[in-house]
Amino acid sequence: MKKSIVYIICYALPVPVILISLFIGSTGQADVGTALALAYKSVFAPALSAAEAESWMMIQNIIYNVRLPRVLMTFLVGAALSVSGSVLQGIFRNPLVDSYVLGISSGAAFGAALAMTFVLIPVSLAAFAGGILAVGMSYLVARSGSGIVSIVLSGMVISGMFAAGLAIVQYLSNPYKLQAIVQWTMGNLHAASWQELQRVYGPVIAGLVVVYIYRWRLNILSLGDDAAKATGVNPGLDKWILIGCATLLTAITVAAVGMISFYGLFLPHMVRMMLGADNRKAIPASIFLGGTFLLVIDNFSRSLFAFEIPVGIFTMLLGGPFFIYLMRKNKLNWN
Repeated sequence: MKKSIVYIICYALPVPVILISLFIGSTGQADVGTALALAYKSVFAPALSAAEAESWMMIQNIIYNVRLPRVLMTFLVGAALSVSGSVLQGIFRNPLVDSYVLGISSGAAFGAALAMTFVLIPVSLAAFAGGILAVGMSYLVARSGSGIVSIVLSGMVISGMFAAGLAIVQYLSNPYKLQAIVQWTMGNLHAASWQELQRVYGPVIAGLVVVYIYRWRLNILSLGDDAAKATGVNPGLDKWILIGCATLLTAITVAAVGMISFYGLFLPHMVRMMLGADNRKAIPASIFLGGTFLLVIDNFSRSLFAFEIPVGIFTMLLGGPFFIYLMRKNKLNWN
C-alpha cells in the first residue's frame, strides 16, 4: 500500500468519520438531510415555522448532548486501547500480548465492579488499582518462567483469577446492580455524557502524551534489556513508566465504558501491517486509527438494528477472525 494512502487513512480519515458519526443513530430525527436543511433555513430563511424551530432545537440537543460526547468518548477509548496494546506488545516483545491477555482488563473490571457494588472508593481509582495489581501479579509470576510464553500464560491465569473474582462480585450483587455490571462487562458506550467525558479525557490524554514522548524508547526496549542498557537507557524505569501508562489507559476506559475485548490486540497489528514496527510512526498512527476504527464499529453497533448491540460484542466478533487470518498468513512475527 502506498504511503500516501496509509497516511490519509491514519490522519485524514478521523475528521470525516467524526462528522458522519454525529448523524448516525437509532433515531431518524437527526439525520444529515434534515439537519442540513434546517441549518440552512435557520441562517438564510427569514424565520423558521414553529414546527421547524422545535425540530431544529431537538436536532441540536441530540447532536450536542447525546451524540457528540459519545463520539468523543468512543474516539478516546479506541485510541487508549490501541496505544495500550502497542505499548505492551513492544515491551514484552510478544504480538500476543494486550491488556486483556495480561489480565489488566480483568483486574480493572474486578476493581470497578467491586466499587460499583460496595461503594468503597471511586470506580476509576478502583479500576486502576485492580489493573496495576493484575499486571504486577502477571509480571511476578512470569519471572519464574522462561521466555515470553510464560508472560502470556501467567497473564491468562491472572486474568482467569480476576474473572472469577468478578463472578463472585456479580453473585453477591443485588439484581439491579447485577444487571448494570453485566451490561458494563460487555462494553457499552450508550451512557457516554459530558460529565463522564470530563472524568476520562484528562487521564487518557496524559497517558497518550507520555507514551508519545517515550515512543522512541519503546523501539529500544523492543530489542531487549541488554541492547537498551548498551544505549544508555534504564530499561527497568522506562518499562514501568510505559506499563503504568498502559494500565492507566486501560483502567480508565474500562471504568468508563466497560470491557472491550480484543481491540488492543488486533488494532496494533493493523497499524504495523501498514506502517511497520517503528513505534515512532506506529504510536501516533495507533492514536488516530484506533479512535477512528472504534467509531466505525460503534456506528454499526447502534444503527444496524432497532436496538443497540454492545460494542464489546462487535470487537470480539471482528478480533477473532482477524487474529485467525494473521496466524494463517504468518504475519504475527516481527521481522
